[in-house]
Amino acid sequence: MGLTLLLLVFAGCVILGVPVAFALGIAAVTAFFSEGLPLMIAFQRIVSGISVFSLMAIPFFIFAGELMFHGGIAIRLVRFASAAVGAMRGGLGIVNVLSSMLFGGISGSAVADISALGSILIPVMKEKGYDDDYAVNVTVTSSIAGIMIPPSHNMILFAVATGGMVSISKLFLAGVVPGMLMCACLAFVAYVVAIKRGYQAEVFPGFKTLVFSLILALPGLFTAVIIVGGVLSGVFTVTESGAFGTLYAFAVTIIVYRSLSWSSFKLAVRNSVRTTSMVMILIACAGAFGYMLTYFQVPTIMTNFMLGVSDNPVAILLMINVMLLVLGMIMDMAALILICTPIFLPLAVSIGIDPIQFGMILMMNLGLGLCTPPVGACLFVGCAVGKVPIEKAVRTIWPFYIAIFVALMLITFVPAISLTLPSLLDG
Repeated sequence: MGLTLLLLVFAGCVILGVPVAFALGIAAVTAFFSEGLPLMIAFQRIVSGISVFSLMAIPFFIFAGELMFHGGIAIRLVRFASAAVGAMRGGLGIVNVLSSMLFGGISGSAVADISALGSILIPVMKEKGYDDDYAVNVTVTSSIAGIMIPPSHNMILFAVATGGMVSISKLFLAGVVPGMLMCACLAFVAYVVAIKRGYQAEVFPGFKTLVFSLILALPGLFTAVIIVGGVLSGVFTVTESGAFGTLYAFAVTIIVYRSLSWSSFKLAVRNSVRTTSMVMILIACAGAFGYMLTYFQVPTIMTNFMLGVSDNPVAILLMINVMLLVLGMIMDMAALILICTPIFLPLAVSIGIDPIQFGMILMMNLGLGLCTPPVGACLFVGCAVGKVPIEKAVRTIWPFYIAIFVALMLITFVPAISLTLPSLLDG
């Protein structure tokens, strides 16, 4: 009865339009009250949900991404990508994917990727004769690179949700190959669709322009090297690397590029504070909600249910993928990471899946959900930036869904894709 009430209250709040964070908190407190548990424990769980030192890295990562967005780093990455691959058929589509891979590896956010790169690339692609739905679809689907390629604050959330079972440095390494694999699949599809639609190639600007654009992009790209390299080398903790990366991004935009105005800086601060507050409230309330899921033994129930359906690891992995994808279509990613990890991770481990590999499966599934109706945040932002009706974009986005699905199946059933680089830390 208590579990039913917990889920019904949560679903009811979401249907009524209550923000997901508050829906989680209201449902958890209601369940505490119905079970006769002291409400003090509920508020202790809410507070303890954000009393984790590594979570301090999240505001730094968010602020660094905002500084780079408003400080001109994104446009320099686009120019380098355009010089490198723009001369191919449908080159601007591949430029879009490569730019997302480069910028996503710095900002760590899919929505930031769309906001920064979409506002630059989508108008240019339409001006060059590309259909608006193609421009939006490439931008939306490639934005998932910001989730997979380090540094990613979503990986920090996953590490926290595992209760310290996996290290953030290993998660950062694990995301590199899956993220690049997914981008390669998307670039191939962008190329095929471009040929089918008859898009023409751009003129190669010459090696001098290519080298010059690379030199201009390197200071911005080095932000990711500092953050990820500092963590992997042991020089910084994750939080310290985030703080240092933020200072470096600020210095680059002020001293090197000289492109961050006072008004842009204030906007970056305001956006960072708003995003950080939303994430932290979500984490806090999800802590209490997750406690009640454990109290009602939901992980055990889910494990027994799936093992009752089949004890075949392949079938179980497919069921986990389907459930994560469906949930990703209707809920916020950060909330799902905190809710689904304690439910599905024990099941995945019981059939021999490494927690790091499961993290990559989780990230890509939920990332695909961000691009999928009815609640795909990335899809909505991309269509808004490109001024394209969602219905029009969805009708032609399916080849890019297939590309991500192929990458997802590869990381699901080929563990080496996710685990080879992290294993180097053990050596």
